Amino acid sequence: MNRMFVFFAAVLTFFCQTSEAQYRTDRSYTGLYDSETAACMRRHVSDISSPENMGRKAGSEGEKNAAGYLYKVLKDYGVEMLCPEEGDEFGITLPSGDTIASRNVVGFIQGYDSRLRDRYVVVGARLDNLGTNDMTVNGAAEKQIYYGANGNASGLAMMMELARMVSTNSILFRRSVIFVGFGASSETYAGAWYFLNRSFSDAGSIDVMINLDMLGTGDTGFYAYTASNRDLNSIMDSMSSELQPVHPEVVSYEPYPSDHRAFYAAEIPSVYFTSGRYSQHNTPKDTYDIVDYGMMERELEYIYNFTLNVANTDKELAFRQDEQPVKSRPAVKEDIVPYYDCDIKPAFLNSTDPRQFLAKWVYAYLKYPAQAVKDGIQGTVQVNFVIDKDGKVRDVEVVKSVDPLLDAEAVKVISASPKWRPARVKGQKVSSSMTVPVEFRLEKKSRGGGFGINGRRQSW
Repeated sequence: MNRMFVFFAAVLTFFCQTSEAQYRTDRSYTGLYDSETAACMRRHVSDISSPENMGRKAGSEGEKNAAGYLYKVLKDYGVEMLCPEEGDEFGITLPSGDTIASRNVVGFIQGYDSRLRDRYVVVGARLDNLGTNDMTVNGAAEKQIYYGANGNASGLAMMMELARMVSTNSILFRRSVIFVGFGASSETYAGAWYFLNRSFSDAGSIDVMINLDMLGTGDTGFYAYTASNRDLNSIMDSMSSELQPVHPEVVSYEPYPSDHRAFYAAEIPSVYFTSGRYSQHNTPKDTYDIVDYGMMERELEYIYNFTLNVANTDKELAFRQDEQPVKSRPAVKEDIVPYYDCDIKPAFLNSTDPRQFLAKWVYAYLKYPAQAVKDGIQGTVQVNFVIDKDGKVRDVEVVKSVDPLLDAEAVKVISASPKWRPARVKGQKVSSSMTVPVEFRLEKKSRGGGFGINGRRQSW
């Protein structure tokens, strides 16, 4: 009898919740979507960052699987899909000369206002991640997976639930909203560039871009970066007096580079929502369990309300704030040109081949950390850095980690690099960026023990 009572109580609760959802008309999602939305985002992050997707490297089967998942969820949520089920495919030629096929997933919810429904708010989230890395620990081959739960399964999960909320309340949105999962974001934001320049013919009608990237660690902060756009900041200021579960800190610095950069280049006002830097970024420790789904739900409600405000404003949002006094204009952010986009590439010891830098500097001065030798840790650390207009190396950071000991040594040696000959574009010196693989390889000596690193002997 007790079990029967529990059963009927559960059924009654379900129908009560369903009825409430069906007839709810207010704009707040705090009560309605609290546990349901968190559970859905938990499921999305788990599926997208699963081991089966092998880190979703651009052009991989894992990225394709994640795109298929995103397509299905958006369609189930009532979003009109603007691409085939396999996504909007495009090709990229890598610096190595290899060609990969990536894809964007694009959906659409039409606004109700006959005057504004042909204007668009684009909500985007990065689809791909770093993939895998082969390494050896204590003589055994291991494959590291860069799961990318927070980077960026969290942003994709939030975009999907935002799409559900917009779809449910589409009658409230004057402008149309486009949702895009950008493929090959790690390849200089190729998916965002392709969307703006090749696949979406009405790019000139986009009023605002909202970028969702790395939103799962909001317990340490929740940030909005607008590149000091006055109109977007004004909307956030107006929301600051409203009751919201959380408010972002509007920052003047860019927390991380991401797909909003392609929209800035097209002079489209953009806002980048993120929970900021976190220690597991671009490491195999970026897993499902580091994500705070309760905090994501609170961030989501704010972003939903911001999207609604942007979609309904009568103000024409401007990219350039020319009427501002010169003294109050934000500083222009330096353009950094990728290595392979430079007309004349940066040169180390008169060679534009990065292998010269590795051979003549990095491997000449790299020291294998003793503890890493003792633990038998080896692998390839991917390090990105900028060569500025004066030829100085700066902004050195690990973009694909193996182990903190190896990461720190690679960063230390590259940071100490002598000056390069700077890159040029159209005859002018430019700051450029490149990524190099720093290999740590242990080779056991034939006699007496010990290891060598890339041909250099390293004693125990």
